[in-house]
Amino acid sequence: MLTLDSTTVWVNEIIDQIIAKMDWLSEKSRNKIPYTTIDGEHDDRSVCNPTHTEADGINWWTNGFWGGMLWQMYHATGNPKYKDVAEISEQKLDACFHNYYGLHHDVGFMWLPTSVANFKLTQNPVSRKRAMHAANLLAGRYNLAGEFIRAWNDLEGEDTRGWAIIDCMLNIPLLYWASEETGDPRFRQIAVKHADMTMNAFVRADGSVNHIVELDPFVGGVVKSYGGQGYEEGSSWTRGQSWALYGFMMSYNHTQKEEYLNTAKRVAHYFIANIPENGVTPVDFRQPKEPALEDSTAAAIAACGLIEIAKVVGLHEKDMYLRAAIKLLQALHVDWTTGCDCILKNGSASYHATTHHQSIIYGDYFFIEAMFKLKGSDLYFW
Repeated sequence: MLTLDSTTVWVNEIIDQIIAKMDWLSEKSRNKIPYTTIDGEHDDRSVCNPTHTEADGINWWTNGFWGGMLWQMYHATGNPKYKDVAEISEQKLDACFHNYYGLHHDVGFMWLPTSVANFKLTQNPVSRKRAMHAANLLAGRYNLAGEFIRAWNDLEGEDTRGWAIIDCMLNIPLLYWASEETGDPRFRQIAVKHADMTMNAFVRADGSVNHIVELDPFVGGVVKSYGGQGYEEGSSWTRGQSWALYGFMMSYNHTQKEEYLNTAKRVAHYFIANIPENGVTPVDFRQPKEPALEDSTAAAIAACGLIEIAKVVGLHEKDMYLRAAIKLLQALHVDWTTGCDCILKNGSASYHATTHHQSIIYGDYFFIEAMFKLKGSDLYFW
């Protein structure tokens, strides 16, 4: 168990509650691919909804996290029902390959927690093929001149050909996996080039991070940055901070490049220094005091990254990162009742979103992953 002596009982209690909730929830939502809850019920991004575009229905970027929760449960408990339910959502995602147009760089978020997780645990050859297909789609978005992976497809009123976003640091592990699985260095080379660009163009001197950086898609070089889902340009969107913190640790784990570890630690130190006394993570570290908007998902993701750093540093540093991770996790508001399908409350997709403090599936996923990390029983597929 990777935790502090004083928190061992708490970790075990939380994991018992996760197991109890997922026991009935996996059956209730077995045929869904949820993103959020509506009146306590999981929604379903896998069904046809006339309000969804080709990018936010079955192709929605978070559609891998429900499967990821189930694979974490299968790995931790060995209960075959979690495998059975996880494979339902993985099979539904095949429709994305046929639709194609709604896919973008977030294929990593979609097929790492589903097909790569499945293949790591079961050696399912169909899952390997799906993951390789996704890896090739991601590699195909690489811009040679700018040495970056293009984030989104065309957005109305915006020329996004040169846009890269910090979130992609959690997509590129799909490329590392593809190189390790096939022996083909192309995938790893693209991942490293993108990580190097991100390290130089996104991470500021103080450890804060840009969300969106526009590069010249024809000759390379930074054009400008955008505030994106944070408060404003130059601010500090906390989920972006957490993507960078955990993402650079993922690249370090695959490459052992000290620059990536040092960058993860620099972002982590900035994050730790800005955690409020009560441990509640705001949407943006530089947002106004009112309204006091929270994003629990950023805290859960950051906790995962902090625990990964704790695994590789010396004893004199380890406690600092673990204490910060546990402070974030213990400040989260959770729901263990049967009256609500979510676990984690108070997620916010972006500062300027029309709604805040809602359940979001990746918050539940990273909370579960973080707790299993502390227990020493997580499935690492990144």
